[in-house]
Amino acid sequence: MQKNVPKYTPDWVPTVHLWAETSHRDVAYALCNDRRTLLWFGNQRAVEYHPTLVRASDLEHMTHLVLDLDPPEGDAFPLAVAAALLVRQALADAGLEGAVKTSGAKGVHVIVPIERGVPMEDAAAATRAIAARAERLDPELATTTFMKDERGGKVFVDATRVGGATVIAAYSPRVRPGVPVSFPVAWEDLDSITPSQFTVHTAPGLLGAEDPWARALPAPQPISADLIAEGHTIPTGRVQAMHEGKRRARARRRDEAAEQGGSDDAAGSR
Repeated sequence: MQKNVPKYTPDWVPTVHLWAETSHRDVAYALCNDRRTLLWFGNQRAVEYHPTLVRASDLEHMTHLVLDLDPPEGDAFPLAVAAALLVRQALADAGLEGAVKTSGAKGVHVIVPIERGVPMEDAAAATRAIAARAERLDPELATTTFMKDERGGKVFVDATRVGGATVIAAYSPRVRPGVPVSFPVAWEDLDSITPSQFTVHTAPGLLGAEDPWARALPAPQPISADLIAEGHTIPTGRVQAMHEGKRRARARRRDEAAEQGGSDDAAGSR
C-alpha cells in the first residue's frame, strides 16, 4: 500500500497535502480524477484503488455512508447477500436508499450517498444505527460484534468505514487469484451472482454503453434526526473492541494469579 506519491511524480498529477497524525508528517495524496492519471497509476503497478469517503476540498463531511458486509470463512457469499437485504430494509425504514456492489473479495458493500453538510460524528452515528437495525431484523444472521472470534459464524455488518476511512472503488481490481473486480449489481440480481463472475477479463464486456454504478447510485439524501440520535447511543466498534481487550486482559491476569496461587499452595503442602 502506498499513499505518499513518489518524488518522480509528473507535475501534471494533481496532489493534495494532508497531515498524517500517525506518522507525524505531511502526506502528498494523488487525486486521480482523469484517465491520464489513472494510466500513470497503472504504470506504477498500482492494482487496487481505495478512495476516501471525503473530498479533498471538504475533509469534515463524508459524501457516502458505507455498510461493509463481511461473511464468515468458507463459501458464504449467499449469507452476505442475505445480510445486504437486511441493510436495504433498514435503510428503507429510515427513508434512505443505497446501491450495492461486490467487494471484489468475499463480501458486499452497500453505499448510501448523503447530502453535504452532515457533521462527521453524525454520519458515523447514522452508519452505526443502520447496522444495529439490520442486526435486529435477523440477529441469527447478522452481527455488529467487532471481535471476530465472537461473531459465531454470522455476517459482520461493519459500520466502521467512516471519517478518514477508505473503501475499494467500484471497478477496482483486487490482488487476489483470478484478479476479481468490485462490481455494481442490481438489487434484484444480487442473489443470482457470484463474486468470481466479475474479473478484469469479464468486467469490460459487462459495462455496456452506460456506467451501471452511476446509474445505480441514488441522489444524495438527508439523514433523519432519529437515526443520528440512535447512533450516538451506540459505541463505535473499535471502542467496544478496546473495552473487550481490557476485559480479556484482566481475566487473563486473574487466571494467571489463580494458577500461581495454586502452585504456591501445592509447593507449601510438600
